[in-house]
Amino acid sequence: MDGYIRDSGTDEPLEYVTIYMKESAQGTMTDSLGYFQFKDLCAGHYHLVMSHVGCEAKQTLVELRGDSTLEFFMDHTHAVLEDIVIEGRTSLLSTQEIETINRQAIADHAQQNLSNILESITGVTTLRNGNSISKPVIHGLYGNRITIINNGIPQSGQQWGNDHSPEIDPLVANTVSVVKGTSALEYMGNNLGSLVIVAPAKIGQEPHLHGSARYYFETNGLGHGLNLNLNQSTPAVAWKVNGTLKKAGDRKAAHYFLNNTGSQEANLALQLEKVFSDTWTVDVYASTFNTKLGVLRGSHIGNLTDLSEALTREVPFFTPDTFSYRLEAPMQQVGHHLLKLHSTYIIDASQKIDFTLAGQFNNRKEFDVRRSGRTDIPALSLQQYSFFAEGKYIKSWENGWGLKAGAQFNGIENNNNPETGILPLVPDYLSYESGAYLLISKKYRHFFLDLGARYDRMHQKVATISGTIPRSIIRYDTVYHNLSSSGGFRWLISPNYSISGNLGFTSRNPAINELYSQGLHQGVSGIEEGTLTLTSEQSFKATLGFVAKVNKAIDFESLVYYQAINNYIFLNPQNEIRLTIRGAFPVFKYAQTDAEIFGIDLSSTFRLNHSAYVDIKYSYIQGNDLTQDLPLINIPSNNVMGRIGYQFEKPLKIGKKQLENLEFNVDYRYVFRQNNLLPEQDFVLPPDGYGLLGLNLSTDIQLAKTRLRVTAQVDNLLNTSYRDYLNRQRYFADDWGVNVILGVGVSF
Repeated sequence: MDGYIRDSGTDEPLEYVTIYMKESAQGTMTDSLGYFQFKDLCAGHYHLVMSHVGCEAKQTLVELRGDSTLEFFMDHTHAVLEDIVIEGRTSLLSTQEIETINRQAIADHAQQNLSNILESITGVTTLRNGNSISKPVIHGLYGNRITIINNGIPQSGQQWGNDHSPEIDPLVANTVSVVKGTSALEYMGNNLGSLVIVAPAKIGQEPHLHGSARYYFETNGLGHGLNLNLNQSTPAVAWKVNGTLKKAGDRKAAHYFLNNTGSQEANLALQLEKVFSDTWTVDVYASTFNTKLGVLRGSHIGNLTDLSEALTREVPFFTPDTFSYRLEAPMQQVGHHLLKLHSTYIIDASQKIDFTLAGQFNNRKEFDVRRSGRTDIPALSLQQYSFFAEGKYIKSWENGWGLKAGAQFNGIENNNNPETGILPLVPDYLSYESGAYLLISKKYRHFFLDLGARYDRMHQKVATISGTIPRSIIRYDTVYHNLSSSGGFRWLISPNYSISGNLGFTSRNPAINELYSQGLHQGVSGIEEGTLTLTSEQSFKATLGFVAKVNKAIDFESLVYYQAINNYIFLNPQNEIRLTIRGAFPVFKYAQTDAEIFGIDLSSTFRLNHSAYVDIKYSYIQGNDLTQDLPLINIPSNNVMGRIGYQFEKPLKIGKKQLENLEFNVDYRYVFRQNNLLPEQDFVLPPDGYGLLGLNLSTDIQLAKTRLRVTAQVDNLLNTSYRDYLNRQRYFADDWGVNVILGVGVSF
């Protein structure tokens, strides 16, 4: 048997690809033409494992009936940005700017949550409360303005809070993608131009049982994690199961422990697929995500004098001298459960229809430090039920035209559990959203054009409790109409150069928390107040992207964007610290203004030779309040990253074993001080800029019928003391100190 291996993106041959045949325990390597050969094989089934530096390892089953010449393709990655491998950076099938993180990169960073993994993409940062509690910020927008698609379903939960992390286990995903264009009209949600897509892979037609296991240990917090994945395709049904367990204790800043910042996590996902015929397939997906997250104890202060001191202390209150796994109030306990049924029917080679039904249940409890032995009673207890339905039609024509149309419905019931004994932060409500969209596209030679429109109707029924005594129930019944549209182009100037542009309009109605919040939001240690007079936001966003492969040594990519948002809603710090029976807390109120956000994302890779490379990326962003002629708050700081790495093209032999895909790199990330802010706009001045040095090492080792993946990583190598502007914990404590992460994975 012989064959060739090529780059799926460029169709060029791949040299030094290692191919291992499990059944015969033979190994070989491709030459400069991508050619390989195995000799003296009998007819039968064989598993081939292919690996190449810059590629995700690939396993495939082949059936030999005689002399055969086979051809394989691998997704070779030309750019390695920070800690994450980015692939599929542009697509001629879309005018949107899309960046994707692959399965291997996700597994190599199993200790990180979804938001922290996404931060490696240029233009994406995180809004944090500590490090375990974080949510993505894309081009300055977050929370209600960023839709997260979990296996094709808009994630439904209590994602409105700045301290509410996406309740998704990234280890169930095959890819995680960020859409940074003007609008993703196909997906329901209140996104204003950016989207996160978490997508598990389809189960392959492999009749044997395969899987992987991954374990990691990290020194900061003495964290442990274990992930197990099993899959098989049987005549009855193809199935995959994925489970994750994580536990960490008190994290440590450079010079002191961060009390009560540990976390625990237990997740499980089941995927089933059934092919009934050549035209009809059905799949079922079920997942449960369960976590406990501690909130820094030093962020909850009992009186005004201590709070004023806490905002200026070098070491926060309640800082112990010893490490602990103990989780106490303030704390969050969250469970998110998803069940999805999806079916695809292929009408003919040019058209198909999709149907999806899904239900989600979200249970969130937040525990505060309460008096009279009531700490074990949650201060916030919310239960949310949601139901989603979608029908989709896709049609393509031989002349390059394409059409996609669909209709969706999403119903949500959100209830407060009266066990708290206090007024709820957000009210009980029902919301019913129905929407429809139409997308058309045209591919002509080296041009790709698309145009789309979307309409959504949002009906909210709210029952809130008055803030005055005697208490009374106040009911609101509101209907919003949201319109969205976008158009764009992509032009392949030559095989190595392309340019794309996109222009879109989106409207977003105020969210429940922005209208009706009233009370202490303990997760961010602040009092939040809604504003009933808020109106819908209207966003206009334009992007212009350029991609160039100057030669085999230089890759370059840039994205310029400008977004104008009328009636922009933001959480505005008030010049007030309020004393309550639960302690003293700063006050924040939702406000509205006209705003603009603009910036540029730059990234480039320089290949010094076949093995050594340099990566550089830079992100600049600025936000302005046009109505009051002020800077916008909570806009990410500008940042730059540089990395020097070395990839061994050929396996490195140690004894009888080979270290395949051996890679080592050093990276440095500098985050500038947020200077576009006035002192009176926040309770404390923005922190100084900071730089973090990191090291990364990874390799693969083939062991008979199993494959070993070993990684080592050091974050904040110099143990730098720093505070990040988008971390709400910065009011009270430093961010993490040095952290060493060791990981080992086995594939079989």
